[in-house]
Amino acid sequence: MSAAPLRSPTLRPHRMKKEESFLGKLGGTLARKKKAKEVSDLQEEGKNAINAPMNPSTVDIHPEDTLLEENEERTMIDPNSKEDPKFKELIKVLIDWINDVLVEERIIVKQLEEDLYDGQVLQKLLEKLADRKLNVAEVTQSEIGQKQKLQTVLEAVHDLLRPHGWTIKWNIDSIHGKNLISILHLLVALAMHFRAPIRLPEHVSVQVVVVRKREGLLQTTHVSEELTTTTECIDFNFFSLKPERDAFDTLFDHAPDKLSVVKKSLITFVNKHLNKLNLEVTELETQFADGVYLVLLMGLLEDYFVPLHNFYLTPESFDQKVHNVSFAFELMQDGGLKKPKARPEDVVNLDLKSTLRVLYNLFTKYKNVE
Repeated sequence: MSAAPLRSPTLRPHRMKKEESFLGKLGGTLARKKKAKEVSDLQEEGKNAINAPMNPSTVDIHPEDTLLEENEERTMIDPNSKEDPKFKELIKVLIDWINDVLVEERIIVKQLEEDLYDGQVLQKLLEKLADRKLNVAEVTQSEIGQKQKLQTVLEAVHDLLRPHGWTIKWNIDSIHGKNLISILHLLVALAMHFRAPIRLPEHVSVQVVVVRKREGLLQTTHVSEELTTTTECIDFNFFSLKPERDAFDTLFDHAPDKLSVVKKSLITFVNKHLNKLNLEVTELETQFADGVYLVLLMGLLEDYFVPLHNFYLTPESFDQKVHNVSFAFELMQDGGLKKPKARPEDVVNLDLKSTLRVLYNLFTKYKNVE
């Protein structure tokens, strides 16, 4: 289910030691802010909420999460869900993906909610994925500045996702408030939209504790929040479940020493034809990533001119590059080849194995073409 819109929580201090009791943390934090009677009342409310029959498990609620106005609510992940192996795997896959994308920026993400809440990393991630520059301040220390940057980044994200039917399950306050559920929804959507070369674990759900204030008392309930579904049910069919292994899987896994020989043969083959246009390839995975050389190569192999209005000669965005590669795939099928096993998005994302598969299919059919 979709989490309710969240209000921005009060900024939290550094995480407290787990061995501190809830009442101890609550009293220690609030004693400096409230009168003695108010502290006692809040402690009692927190105790009643956690021990309520509808919430049998003990939940590590931060004291600030109990400072709610009437009818306000706040959510947090049940600690048991955080220990779920699939949940941990989802976080690890997303962190590794972000770090791979931003390796040239020398950015290393270690903890999603601590590293992404201020919009800085999200800005760099979106700029890399969408191949566009956002008009935001590079460094912002104040909360206002952070939220302004975050608003610009999220508006750009929404402009990309909404036309494709995505449901927005996050907002500025929830991201800046370090709500991990919101951050995960955002990252999963970005990974799927940009066809990230990763495999997300399926059917990842977490138990979310919802804390509400009703008639001056805190109430807690548990709801299940779905973060990923089965890849077979994804409308855009971004991920294949179990792709068949082929010779290139074997080559990469068991004979990497022969990889250079294959690459050299394919480079010789493509340059034999691209040289007719005074073009030359030296790096297969990078120079075919925008699809331009693939389109031109198909025209040369089939001996026809490809009208320039059918593809982007100088693609600037991820979607334009995907368009080019997809168009090249259509030309291949028109030439009698089977639909490539590789996804256009994988070629754009510099996946060498996918690029080699595409070029090898061309080599097999056209190796004797002069």
